[in-house]
Amino acid sequence: MTALPLPPQRLPLTVLDYVALGEDPDGVRYELQEGNLVMSPSPIPEHQIAVMRLARQLEDRLPANLVLVPDVDIDLQLVPPKRPGTVRAPDLVAVTQGGLARRRSQGGVLRASEVVLAVEVTSLGSERMDRVVKRDEYADAGIPHYWVVDLGEPGDRPQLTAHHLAGEFGYADAGPVSGTFTATEPFPVRVDLDVLV
Repeated sequence: MTALPLPPQRLPLTVLDYVALGEDPDGVRYELQEGNLVMSPSPIPEHQIAVMRLARQLEDRLPANLVLVPDVDIDLQLVPPKRPGTVRAPDLVAVTQGGLARRRSQGGVLRASEVVLAVEVTSLGSERMDRVVKRDEYADAGIPHYWVVDLGEPGDRPQLTAHHLAGEFGYADAGPVSGTFTATEPFPVRVDLDVLV
């Protein structure tokens, strides 16, 4: 049996406090939600396979100013730096080259203002978090595009719902798509969803 790491004794945490904790221990995945550590188990193999297969399809379509990064911390910048913060780790993000350069020179984590697309692949137990909580947080953070991929149950066809910012109303979407997903924004892409499973 492996003991779970103890969370810090002082909560709530700022984003800087969270960054100071270092990398997540093996088998544990932390995010920061309004200053509180939220833990989830490591994803199952099928989830990770779907993320890799999706990344392969997106990688060649990215414009030169964007980089695709898996499972990386993003400061949602929802509050001033000295307040309890929120840091999420989407399954995939398309982030600007400038954002990566800023992070390399200044340290810390990537920022929501540097993210063009965030992607979450739902897992058992994460559906509400991905479809409701993160959807609202990412919209509040101003991330222009948010895709939710639902692999469904064994035998189901995967579906992708592409959300885009629609002004003061947050995200809007055209509903889930199965089979082939095509988009022109945030960059032209065609995704074969059936190969994700």
